[in-house]
Amino acid sequence: MKQVTKKLQRSVAEAIEQFSMIENGDKIMVCLSGGKDSYTLLNMMLHFKKVAPISFDIIAVNLDQKQPGFPEEILPKYLSDLNVAYKIIEKNTYKVVMEKTPEGKTTCSLCSRLRRGTLYEAARDLGCNKLALGHHRNDIIETFLLNFFFAGKLETMPPKFVNDTGDLIILRPLSLCKESDIETYANLLNFPIIPCNLCGSQENLQRKKIKEMIADWEQDFPDRSSVMMNALQNVYPSHLLDKTLYDFEHLKSNILENSH
Repeated sequence: MKQVTKKLQRSVAEAIEQFSMIENGDKIMVCLSGGKDSYTLLNMMLHFKKVAPISFDIIAVNLDQKQPGFPEEILPKYLSDLNVAYKIIEKNTYKVVMEKTPEGKTTCSLCSRLRRGTLYEAARDLGCNKLALGHHRNDIIETFLLNFFFAGKLETMPPKFVNDTGDLIILRPLSLCKESDIETYANLLNFPIIPCNLCGSQENLQRKKIKEMIADWEQDFPDRSSVMMNALQNVYPSHLLDKTLYDFEHLKSNILENSH
């Protein structure tokens, strides 16, 4: 238990430092879905609130999307027992997603868009300047490969970014944490996990295929995920093909320069 806790704390500390995530006086909204990642995120944020040399506030927020059978009592009890400031937002996004998504299509993108908008609104209402999400290292690598193979772009989930309106900074403090460590930690602490019934039945998602592909690679070449994560932090625009990032047009050799 101690080993995996220390491992996660080290990875979160590294992400916070590397990407300058937290400053004195911040009020951070920690988004809690009821999954293993968000429970781990909250625990990590509470730990650093306690030990950090700076002062910042945390409020845990859950969006009750009115999914059928959602156990409404679990999170309020858990958060009250933890003695954490929290807010439960009730919004029937489930109904909207079910109405708008054609049969057989995945609900994930619409669901996350609606959820994101509601959470940003809540952060403003609560006077938060930052918002923390529970995405981890595997999510970042999978998103990069999804975009690479299916969307035709080199893009992933950044550890820190500003929302479109420019009034909120979004953080991913678990960016450098392995999903397997989070799983171990969640099992040891026996978090009261709430499954997501909205997307749980969609077995053929592209993300699932990518996850399986990475797992296969890891079998043949252990630690591939670490190498991919390093690659995302080690970018050479001059050795890619995006002319908006690198000025290929005005590139000249020394020979040409010296001949004039």
